[in-house]
This record gives sequence, C-alpha cells and structure tokens, in this order.
Amino acid sequence: MTGTLIVGGGQAGAQIAAGLRDHGYDRPVTLVGSEHIPPYQRPPLSKDYLLGKLPAAKLALRNEQYYARKDIDVVTGTSVTEAGIGDDGGWARTADGRRFTFEYLALATGAQPRRLPGDMGSPGNLLYLRTVADADRLRSLLDTATRFVVIGGGFIGLEAAAVLRAHGKQVTVVEMADRLLNRVAGSELGDFYLDAHRRRGVGFRLGRSVTALTTGATGDAVGVVLDGGETLACDAVVAGVGVVRDPRLAEQLGLAWDNGVIVDRYARTSHPRVVAAGDCVLGPHPAATGRIRLESVQNAVAQAKVAAATICGRTEPYTAVPWFWSNQGTLRLQTAGLHAGATRRILRGDPRTENFSVIYLRENTLTAVEAMNRPADFATARTLLAAGAELVGPATAVADPDIPLADALAVPATTT
Repeated sequence: MTGTLIVGGGQAGAQIAAGLRDHGYDRPVTLVGSEHIPPYQRPPLSKDYLLGKLPAAKLALRNEQYYARKDIDVVTGTSVTEAGIGDDGGWARTADGRRFTFEYLALATGAQPRRLPGDMGSPGNLLYLRTVADADRLRSLLDTATRFVVIGGGFIGLEAAAVLRAHGKQVTVVEMADRLLNRVAGSELGDFYLDAHRRRGVGFRLGRSVTALTTGATGDAVGVVLDGGETLACDAVVAGVGVVRDPRLAEQLGLAWDNGVIVDRYARTSHPRVVAAGDCVLGPHPAATGRIRLESVQNAVAQAKVAAATICGRTEPYTAVPWFWSNQGTLRLQTAGLHAGATRRILRGDPRTENFSVIYLRENTLTAVEAMNRPADFATARTLLAAGAELVGPATAVADPDIPLADALAVPATTT
C-alpha cells in the first residue's frame, strides 16, 4: 500500500484515521490494532462498564459502517513488530506475518499497565485494568470474590475501589506515597478522596509498599504482604501502579525517545514522515514548561487531530486546554489546565460537602481548576484558561462558591 499506516487501535489511532478523511485525504488509510475488536472507549471500563450499566456494544468509538464508508481498513488482533523507514516512506510487518508499506506512519501505540515485579508471580486473580478483556476478567470474579486489595492510589485504583464497593465488596487500597493522587493532583484533592472513600467503607494503607503476594493451593493470590510484615487477606488483587511505553518501534525507526516518542507542537517526530499522538507521546504544550506527557482521552483526540492535519500538510499547533474527568460513584471530578508550576492555590467551597473546587494560579494567572461536583466551575475554567484569565479581585471572591468564577477571574484587556 501507499498512503498512511496507523499503528495503534485506541482513541488516538481512531481519531487520526477520522481526521485524515475529514481533511479530504484520499490516499489509503490502514489502522492496525492489537486487540480483537475495533477502537473503543477505555474510560468506561473502570466505571459504567464494570458496574454493568454500559454493554460492550456501546463502547465502540464508531461502527463498522463508518470505517467502510470512509474507506479505512481496520486490522485487528495483531501488532506491528518490525518497521523501517527512509526518505520516501517505509514498511511495517505484523506479528502474523503481514507486510505494509506507507508514505506516512502515525504512531498511536498508547501505554500498557505497569506490572508488579516478576518475583511476585502472575496468579490468575491478579488483575490489571486497561482493556475490555481486563475488565471482563474482573467482572467474572464479582460473583465469587469478596475481599479485594487494590494496589495503587491513583485514578484507576480509586475508580476500581468505588465500583467494587458499589458491588458490596470489602476493599483495601495500598499506596506507596503518603497521600492519594500524589503525582497527578494537589493535596486538597488527595485528602478529600481519602476521607470520602473512607466514609464509603474503603480501607487504606498509605505510605506502604507491597513486598510479596502469597498464594494458595490453586495458585491464586490469597494475601498481599506489606513492608513491615502485615498481610492483607484477599480473594483478588487489582493493580493500578502506572503505565509503561514500548520503545521498540521508535528504536527501530531511529526516533527520538524519552519514555515516550518525542514530538513537537505539530505532532511531528524526529522523522519527517512519522507523527505520533496520545499516551505514547512526550511533547510540548503552551501551558507547560518543557515537554510533558498527558494521559487522557482529551489529549489523545486533540493531538490526533493535529497529527492528521500535519500529514495533510496543514500546520495546526496543539494548543487545546488539557482536561480530564474521573467518576467514582457520586464523586464526579472534572479538571482543566495543568497544576504543575502553580504558585498558589485557592480552595473554593467546603470539601466536606463533596462540592468544591481548587483553583491554581501562577502568580495571578489561572493555570488549572479541579472541580468536584461543580460542572459550572469546570466549564467556565476551560473558557478562562483558553483566554489567559487572571485574578482581578480579592482571593476571597474566588474562594466563595456562590460567586460565579467568571466574576472573580477575567481576561486581561489587550492594547493595540
């Protein structure tokens, strides 16, 4: 073939394919994904899908008719294992022996769950949560397992804990850091989730690490051993300890890599015929200093649109305001912007009401908002962040949840 080969069947890969056609790209488009189903939504896997509220058929990003109508060839159930590229294009070979040629290559290989150390073994009831198959394995245990240990106090771990409690399970979360969401959110949000989940019956071991899994006669894990010697009895273990990215294709293609494919603001890699988007990427953003990794659906979609435009010869830089959400039962978080680099924080409302926001500022410039059950704050923040809003009055106005956020933060007047 000629045209574009997309490696990766997730949100970013699907959006690159759609974006190419939206721009009028008329060359062949092939998408190769390792899972046995076409691209689908991942966020519901740890939420409504696990709760049984969303059937598998509703996970699909687009139906088969869409791909046929847009002449997008979707290859499932295999992965690209080898690739090479020159000045005019390249080739790729899949695990099942198929060979593709391309003018342009788009990498959307995402990330994979970080596994527990190999010396802990791989018991059948040690679960990760990234794919439909992962979620189905966890669902299959809900009828028989009562005691769950969740390793990792990030969003995936907390979402899984919320769903398991909704199913009436006994849940204990183990987190190495001294607080929840240590890497991705401020202390106010981490402390809030700790209190809120404890009220809902979740147990926690903070500042503790897992040293071993004990197994029973069947080979399944029956205990999680912590540093200090405590053992948590369990019927199943869910691990959410971050993600890793596979460098093999980038290395074969000679691409710049730093725990992710390095791209510029146009999603271009170090090779002019290769773009990349989504969780596999490390790149710049106007709201950040230096390169960052953004692991979210919003980033995958926005960056994929930029990648598709670049292939079509249209230079449209990535400037979209980052945003993210997490539903944990009745705890509905929406965030906008980037809190790293903020010099001050303002708490807006009372976390005990489970209705509050945290406003982040760099000096007086708005950098991020974490909104808990306050969708109006989130919607306003996205608009204000895009416009470069600043604090224009006293901080007490921002802290007052009864004052609209737009009345306390405003876009600076421009001069001509």
